[in-house]
Order: sequence, then structure tokens, then C-alpha cells
Amino acid sequence: MGRRKIEIKRIENKSSRQVTFSKRRNGLIDKARQLSILCDSSVAVVVVSASGKLYNSCSGDDMSKIIERYEIQHADELKALDLAEKTRNYLPHKELLEIVQSNLEETNINNLSVDFLISLEEQLENALSVSRARKTELMMESLKSLQGEENLLREENQVLASQMGKKNTFLATEDERGISPENSSGNQIPETLPLLK
Repeated sequence: MGRRKIEIKRIENKSSRQVTFSKRRNGLIDKARQLSILCDSSVAVVVVSASGKLYNSCSGDDMSKIIERYEIQHADELKALDLAEKTRNYLPHKELLEIVQSNLEETNINNLSVDFLISLEEQLENALSVSRARKTELMMESLKSLQGEENLLREENQVLASQMGKKNTFLATEDERGISPENSSGNQIPETLPLLK
């Protein structure tokens, strides 16, 4: 008789859940160790239990080297996550500016606490950093678009320069033979095209 398949859902019984957690955590760590040995790779496993207890294991390199590599490779994602985490705790820009304006009027300014002003300053600094990050993102997108346009114009300029070179070569050949382009049989050569710079 084979093992029956367990439905993947939260285990309601607390002691059964703890036993399963321990067994599966140990199995996961063992599989990570095997992967490291078999494939000569560095593997890090971090597990946080329901009670908040942290378990970690690493094979190959030590944990700090693996985490450092991860941070280097995913620096942009981590910055975006950090920024998103900061913005989640604060008000939208418009509401924030309205609060600042209403609280800094002459009548209210004496009633403000230091803690409130510090909180307000943190929120303003965060809103400013979010705005700067978005501005930088938009400027980079605009720069990429302009670089794409520049490349297209260069290619078009090269095509036109090639056409001009062919025309000049044709005209020089006709002049050597003593035939003017108007008198030659065949197609007439179009006027010179301006080169893009």
C-alpha cells in the first residue's frame, strides 16, 4: 500500500502543524545540501516559523557571501521594494501637502508638537525621494527613446550617403565617357538628396 497524497492546506491541529513544520524544514534543508553537493553550487535556505523563529542553512559559500551576491544582483529590485515599503506607510502627496499647508498656518503653528513635525518632515522627505525616483525613471525612458531615434537617423544618413556615393560614381563615369546625364539613354538621375547630420 503506497503513501496517500496530502492535500496542501493549512493544518488546523497545532501540534500536528509543528511536527510537519519540523520534518519538512529538515527535509528542505537536506535537499538544499544535496543540491549544493551534486551541482557544486552555493545554496542558502532561510525559514521563519509561525512563531517568528528564524532557521537558516547554507552550503557551499557562507551565508553572508550568498546574501551579498543576492544584494548585488538584485540591487534595483531591493531599492524599489524599500521605496514601496516606505510609501505604503505614508499619505499620498496631495493629502500630505494639504496637511502641511493647514498645520503651518499662523493660527495653528504654536499648537504643533515636535513629534508631529518630525513625522511630517519624514513624510515630506519620503515623498520627495519617491518623486525624484519617478523623475529619474521617466528621464531614463526618455533618454532611451531619444537614443533609439538617433540610431534610426544615423542609419538613414548612411543609406543616403551610400546613394549619393553611387550617384557621384555614376556621374564621374558618364563625364569620363563624355556623356551628360541628360543625353544618356536610360533613366534620369534624380537631384542630389541632402545628407542628414
